[in-house]
Amino acid sequence: MTKVDILALIHSKYNNFTNTEKKVADYILQNTSNVIYMSITDLAEACGVGESSVFRFCKTLKLRGYQEFKIALAHNTTLGNEMPQLSSQVTMDDTVDELSSKILATNINSLTETHNLINIKDVEKAVDFIIKAERVHFFGVGSSLMTALEAKNKFMRITNKTECSIDSHLQIMSASLMTEAEVAVLISYSGSTKDTIEVAKIAKERGAKIIAITRFSKSPLTSFADITLLCGANEGPLQGGSLTAKISQLYLLDLLYTEYFKRTSEVSSINKEHTANAVIEKMM
Repeated sequence: MTKVDILALIHSKYNNFTNTEKKVADYILQNTSNVIYMSITDLAEACGVGESSVFRFCKTLKLRGYQEFKIALAHNTTLGNEMPQLSSQVTMDDTVDELSSKILATNINSLTETHNLINIKDVEKAVDFIIKAERVHFFGVGSSLMTALEAKNKFMRITNKTECSIDSHLQIMSASLMTEAEVAVLISYSGSTKDTIEVAKIAKERGAKIIAITRFSKSPLTSFADITLLCGANEGPLQGGSLTAKISQLYLLDLLYTEYFKRTSEVSSINKEHTANAVIEKMM
């Protein structure tokens, strides 16, 4: 994508915008640094318009969609020698020691915010779903798929009822065969990934319980969720796949795992012994 001065472009086209598009433009111009971290649903709500209006606004700017708009906006809001691909706190002049401190602080902050966002009743209900489920399917795309695979790897040590398909076609096929006795755990930082939303839609139609792990309480994904667990990491559009976001997601999954283990300790303890013994011969 060719870099464009998105704010200048908005100003130049302002008089040609519809009244609805002007609402979106006005909010963006007044809250530029915040919009970078907002979902399309959050922005639409803040502007008092529908998500489709925000999408049309992006198309009017000759952009492919909201994510491309946020990338252009991230370039626009970069100051001095900051590195938007890494973090708003990181600069080109940082020493390794300074980087170490900043990365540590960022990860601690994301975990702390995730902890503060935890709704105990939602966690308990999510674990209820997982315990009662005949099968638990973990879904994700891109870097979120890596998180889903980590969840599968962790839970399979204590239960044989977890699944995780690595291909988007296999994921959609798996969702289409789900039942009311199954649970889908969908992981998506933005909550706007098309493949994940489609999986959620189909799994919901099949009657499966939906647990969403995402950054935003209001997004296309959460509209299908029975339970939404929020991660607290801020990830800019140029920072896709950041470990900070993954760490906060893994923290939530570890919480689900640990509570599940506690409640099913008799069986889980035995299974943990079996799986641990099974790989002993693989060790030196």
